[in-house]
Parts: sequence; structure tokens; C-alpha cells
Amino acid sequence: MKDVYILAVESSCDETSMAIVKNGCEVVACTILTQMDTHALYGGVVPEIASRMHIENITMVLEETLKKAKMKVEEMDAIAVTYAPGLMGSLLVGLEAAKTLSFIYNKPLIAVNHIIGHIYANNLESKMEFPLLALVVSGGHTYLIYMEDDYKFKILGSTLDDAVGECFDKVARVLDLGYPGGPKVEKLALEGKDTYSLPIPMNNDSLDFSYSGLKSSIINLVHNENQRGNEIRKADLACSFQNVAFDELIRKTSLAIDKYKIKNLIVAGGVSASCELRKKLEQLAQNKNVHLTVPNFKYCTDNAAMIGAAAYPLFKDKKFSSLALNAKSVETLQ
Repeated sequence: MKDVYILAVESSCDETSMAIVKNGCEVVACTILTQMDTHALYGGVVPEIASRMHIENITMVLEETLKKAKMKVEEMDAIAVTYAPGLMGSLLVGLEAAKTLSFIYNKPLIAVNHIIGHIYANNLESKMEFPLLALVVSGGHTYLIYMEDDYKFKILGSTLDDAVGECFDKVARVLDLGYPGGPKVEKLALEGKDTYSLPIPMNNDSLDFSYSGLKSSIINLVHNENQRGNEIRKADLACSFQNVAFDELIRKTSLAIDKYKIKNLIVAGGVSASCELRKKLEQLAQNKNVHLTVPNFKYCTDNAAMIGAAAYPLFKDKKFSSLALNAKSVETLQ
């Protein structure tokens, strides 16, 4: 069979990324230009700034990706792009770039859901074996998803309010750690001990998640201690918070493994870059005799390689989009 090369574009938030992926599993080249340092000045992503920086960077990222691969757009079999979900302004920059390339070079256009992209990042590590359970953990999403086959999704549970990554960012802000919150909280937690008593979110047998209560309890705790003039043991609080947040992910995943008799578990999303979460998941997989796959660290956060991987099954099924394709800030899995 002829090898399939897909040029993928990702610009859903604050990373401008393009990649060339071969046969849905081999990264020929990938370029990621992050805006993290810029947004850190404001304590989080500023949508207007993000979209402007995408406009400035998109052509340069394309040129760099083609240079790395020593290939031309003419050699591509399709153009894939993240169309949803994400920041509308950011999505539109990548989408217009992809549509332009599709039109000029007469290449099929493939629309990819960002969340599905995170899931298919696992195919860049090793071929996903179905059926499987996917734990999706990122700044905007927390899901437990059952997959019978490629693009066969059944949502078993999701967050009812804040995503786990969003909760980390907000706790980091309360502790004056800066942005992005997840890595900073994890680093500080290594210096602390689990000494604070915090509420367990969604402490029931459902497969849904809720992190707003945990976030609020920490905000109130810090506020009350400051009002009393008491010192906040930040490292201990970070450790206690991280344990509660991750233990709930593990507990719900364990419930799903038992209920659906899971043998294959994959993890997806930016929070999967956490070393502490990986340790807990590895222990869970060992206890449950489940095969665990986690993407390479560089493919956990937003990147175009995962979009190219997710586009491959759609290419095989000839599920192409027209140039009328539009961005969506919110979208379900499909």
C-alpha cells in the first residue's frame, strides 16, 4: 500500500503547530511554537493575543515543518486541521491556513476534533488496541470514554463543571505560583506533605467528575487563613490538593475498568504529562492487570502530530470536509 502523508494544523489555544504524519503513526516532522511565556505575563491565556500571535507565526511554522521533513505540500495526501473545540479566534487562524493549502494544492481537507486528537496521540506511541478506555485530562476537558473501534466513542463520564487541568491552574493562581499551573503545582507538591484535609469531589459511584468544590474549598481555606494571619504551608497544600485531585481520577477510572471489564487503558491530554499522575496510573494498571498506554511527553500537550494521527482513519474512510468548514468553540466528540 502507498504511504499516506498528512499535513496537520493545530491552533486551538496558545500553540501554533504543524506536523507531517505518515500512515497515522509516524511523525515525519513536527513544529510547536508556544506562546506560554507571553500569556504567563497575564496569568493565563488572553484569546485576542493568542489569535494575533497565531497569525504572525503560522507561515513560519509551515515553512519550518516542511524544511524539517524535506518535503513539499505537493507531496501531501491531505491537509488536516483542528476545527473544534477551542478559542474561536485561534481556531480560525489554523482553519483558514489549512483551507488555503487545501484549495491551492487541491488536497482533501480533513476536520479533526481536538479532544479526539489527544486520544489518537497514543497511536504515535503504539497502535491502540480496541476495545479500550480513554481517560482524557486537560485544561478544558475531563472524560472517561469507551471506544469499541476507531471513531466509536461512548462517553461514560465527564466533568460537571471545572476540568482537572483548569482546577490546577486556578489553585496555582491562588497560591501565587503563576501560569501554567499544573507543572508549578506538581513541582511544589514534591516539597510538601499531605497534611491538609480537603473534600473528595464527586465522592460517589458515578463516572462523572466535579472539581469546582475542591477548587472553592482551597480558595476559602487560603482566604480564611490569611484573614486570621496564619501562614499557608503552600507546599503541603499543593501536595494535599494534587493527591485528592489525582486520586479521584484513579478511583473513577478503576470503577470504569471494573464495570466495563477493560483490558486496555489509554490516557490523553495535557495533564497526562504529570509524572505523579503517571505513577498512580501505572500502579492502577498493575493492580487491575490492564495494559496502559500514555503518549510521549511532547505529544501530551497541544500539538499537530496528534491531529495528523487522528486524521488518518478519516482519510481511509474518505471523510473529507468542504471549504465551507467553520470553527466551533464547543463541540461534542464525533
